[in-house]
Order: sequence, then C-alpha cells, then structure tokens
Amino acid sequence: MPDRFGAPTVLAVDDIDINVMMLEEILKDDYHVLTANNGKQALELLETAGIQPKIILLDVQMPEMDGRKMFSILKKDEALRRIPVIFITAEEDSEEELLAAGAVDFINKPFSPEVVKLRVKNQIALINYRNRMEEMVAQKTEEVIKKTEEANKTLDNALQGLANVIEHRDMESGEHVKRTQFYVRTLANYLINLGTKYAWELARMQPDIITKAMALHDVGKLSIPDSILKKPGPGRLEPAEYEIMKTHTTEGKKIIGELGNVNTSLYLKHCEDICYSHHERWDGKGYPQGLKEDKIPLVARLASIADVYDALVCARVYKSAIPYAEAIKIMVEGKGTQFDPLLIDALIDIQDEFEKIAKQYT
Repeated sequence: MPDRFGAPTVLAVDDIDINVMMLEEILKDDYHVLTANNGKQALELLETAGIQPKIILLDVQMPEMDGRKMFSILKKDEALRRIPVIFITAEEDSEEELLAAGAVDFINKPFSPEVVKLRVKNQIALINYRNRMEEMVAQKTEEVIKKTEEANKTLDNALQGLANVIEHRDMESGEHVKRTQFYVRTLANYLINLGTKYAWELARMQPDIITKAMALHDVGKLSIPDSILKKPGPGRLEPAEYEIMKTHTTEGKKIIGELGNVNTSLYLKHCEDICYSHHERWDGKGYPQGLKEDKIPLVARLASIADVYDALVCARVYKSAIPYAEAIKIMVEGKGTQFDPLLIDALIDIQDEFEKIAKQYT
C-alpha cells in the first residue's frame, strides 16, 4: 500500500557508504528509500521521519550501534516491533541465529540486485497480505459481535416477554418480574460490596446475568392448569392441587434445558438453578429435592428471598398485601429455617431499598 511518497518506504542501514548507495540505486524505482549508517542514526531517523517503513534492511556489523542491538530495541518497541527486518550479512554472520531472533530473511554481501529486489518485494507482499487478513478478521469480528449483541437483545426481550406472560397468567402484572429482578440485583451487589463470604462467588457469577435469569424463575408455571394457577381465596389449593403446583419447579428445569446447554451457558445455568431450587429451604424441608443449607445453589437462595418478600408485600388474588415492616419481621422469623441466615442479615440492612423497589414498580 503506497505511503505519502507514492510508494512503500524502505529503510536501508549500513555503515559502508557504497553499500547504502547500491541499495538505494537498486530499490529507488519501486520504493521510497531512507538510509542510515548505523543503528543509532536509524532509530533517530525513525523518530523524526514521520513515516514508518514497510521493511528495514539492516547490516549486522556496524559501529556505534550494530544491527543486533538495533534489532533488539525494535522488538521491544510496541510501535516498531512489527516492522519486518531483512539482515544484510557477511560470511562470518550466523544466518541461523538471526532468523531465530526474528528476522524475516537475509541478504548476503556482495549484493545481487535481483535477489535484493525479489526479497524486498516478497516480504512487502507478505506484509500487505497479513494486513489485509487482519483487517478482514477485525471487520468480521466486529460484525459477529454486533450480530451477537442484537441476537442477545432480541433473546432478552423475548424471554422478558415470556416472563410477563407467565405473570399475567398467574393473575399478576409483569411488574412482579421487575421487582424480583431488582431485589436480587440489589441483594447480590450489597453482598459483594460488603465483602461477605459470598462476595467472590457472586462476582464470578455476574450479578447482571443473575438478574436476567431471575425473570424466568416461574417459567414452569406454563405447565400448571388454569384451574389451579388462578384459583382464588385463602387456603385455595387442596393437597393434590398443591402437589401439582409444586411441579412448576421441575417443569421449569425442563423448559430451561430445552433452551440450550446449561453446562456451556452461565445464563441458562442460573435460570435452571433458580427455576428448580427457589423453593428449597435452608433447613432441608423445601422442594423439589429437599436440599439443605449451602447445597442449595446460591442464586436460588437469593431468588427465594426476592420471591417471598414480594409475595408478602404485594397483593395477590388470594391475599392482601402485608406492611413492609411486618414482612421483614416474617422473613427474619425464617432465618436459619427457611432462609440463609447471612442473606436475611443483608436483607435487614437494605430493607429500605427493597421497599423503594416495591413501591416504584407496584
């Protein structure tokens, strides 16, 4: 690719004037040639020339700063390290050593004009090809990232819409989904910022992804008949109906499994853990597995706090809302039995924030 001089620039470095003149004569018809008589002079030229050469022809044996020294300096400079170097070698120079150090090629003295032209031409062709490939990769990568972001946004919107459908079917507004998501995010971030024993694990689990996953905590309710799901009144479910209602956890797990591989997607893994385990209890008396204490996935323990709090403070078709302070009191009574004690302690600390969320999205 031509530079501002209309042709690629080549820097020739040799302490013998006749050698520099010969290289310039050989290359001048096809390239803009810069010259220097030693490594120090060449580095100064690179700083002041205002243009980066496409390739450097570098003599090995020179006074003040030889080719090896200049080459090592080039390789340590982020701006210059990618410039290919062809060493100009005498009989006593080790071509194997120079190639091993990172030189792209070598030219033996005395010069053969055709060899010089061909080796410079070939290396510049390789440079241009490499640059084109890197541009193509960067462009394709940008396209893939953009398409992935668009696909993820579409998926997020679709799943959020699905979550809202579930809540409407459960005689709730879609605001329940938002509230529980914000409760979980607030609680997780507080535990991280406080430096609790869960801080590292929660940071690794990515609170933003946990928040997204919370939207599908009741996706299994799609499998519950309306006669059970929408049944009004206190004590509304018969024992047999309650057993059917409990299957929304196992059905939720199945639905999430059909969305993709939970072992390769952190998002789907959180969805599965939340759907399947948010009705487990700290004392092992929950369902569907009867898991106990830290055997319950941490995201499910967070979801349990959010879901139960929201059920208490918000009216449902079968119950009235409970005052915020009373709801906290009920939650505290479940510390160490229904709920993880550390999460209840955190809830007490941030109960005002939970109340604000509940009021904002009612």
